[in-house]
Amino acid sequence: MAEQPKSLSWQRQLRTVLVFTKLSTRRFFRDRLAQFFSILFPLIFLFVFGSLNSGNKNVTFSVALLDQSKTAFASQLDHQLHASSSFKIDNSITTLSAAKNKLDKDQLDGIIVLPPNFGTAEASQPYPSGQAKVLYNETTSGTGQALTSVLQSIFNQLNAKFVATRMPFSVSSQELNEKSLTPFDYTFSGLLGFSIIGLGIFGPVNVFPELKKQGILRRLHTTPLKTWQYFLATMFSQAATGIISIAIQFLVAIEVFHLKVDGNYLEITIFTIFSIFMILGLGLAIGGWARNERQAAPLSNIIVFPMLFLSGTFFPRYLMPEWLQSITNYLPLTPVIDGLRLLTTEGKSLLQIGPQIGLVAIWFVVIYVIAFRVFKWE
Repeated sequence: MAEQPKSLSWQRQLRTVLVFTKLSTRRFFRDRLAQFFSILFPLIFLFVFGSLNSGNKNVTFSVALLDQSKTAFASQLDHQLHASSSFKIDNSITTLSAAKNKLDKDQLDGIIVLPPNFGTAEASQPYPSGQAKVLYNETTSGTGQALTSVLQSIFNQLNAKFVATRMPFSVSSQELNEKSLTPFDYTFSGLLGFSIIGLGIFGPVNVFPELKKQGILRRLHTTPLKTWQYFLATMFSQAATGIISIAIQFLVAIEVFHLKVDGNYLEITIFTIFSIFMILGLGLAIGGWARNERQAAPLSNIIVFPMLFLSGTFFPRYLMPEWLQSITNYLPLTPVIDGLRLLTTEGKSLLQIGPQIGLVAIWFVVIYVIAFRVFKWE
């Protein structure tokens, strides 16, 4: 019997990969639990962290205003503070004891007291004067000092109307024509990393032990299906579902939280797929090695949680000490999140994120060498 050409053999092997890719993808769309954790669960995190980091940047102080003078000027100041977006005044508080009670319970940032002589004019001067008091607790001294500074800036504007002053020193400001990153920019790239690690690790870790328990992988092992074919089919399937999940997150971030994407969508897609392939290797290694859920769950948590908290998933890494940043640079998820942020919000190209791509490539090789060695069909 004549030997089949190598090209025909490769075509059959790739056809097998495509068949298992379709089967895996269909199983995903039939599994509502998988859809929830792959699509809806990351969206929940996006809404929570997006609401926290993309709201109004104006600082608002919750205060009680106690007017003890009842002068016309004090009434005018009362109206001005109520109209200011910097103050949220609790009108239900009318006594100092009630205000202190709420301040102790951390329901107020401070108390503004206008004493009895506030806003009165003395015989030696034709304009009103007075000194307002700002009360705050020791535990909220930073907020109290900021509140005092804001109130003083309002008084400086009022003082300028009554007394002409000339300052020998001044400062000017100039807006640079450059875009700075917002907290939401960091949060969004971190949430994309969270989605990728969920797709790449929790998917196989939850599925493989169950397939082993049911004997499905053992039956597949009796067929001509090879390990690399099964891995490749799983990679293609997870990449397809991952792109759908991340595309939905982009739509929500742009429409709801007004994310401005400065990068190229094709390059973002390419890097995302590459990242999913790399992280998926961890899931294939853990799920392929573990015999049951009791082995898979603890090992996946040991690997996943340090990356979630140290790779910049939920808060920027620049908030960490420098020595810790230098260590977390080499975690598998760190170049993924950094690369997505550079591509998405800083407008970099694939050529400009060479260090991130290099780290992902190195981890890709290391992880899949381990995955092929530890993978078990039963």
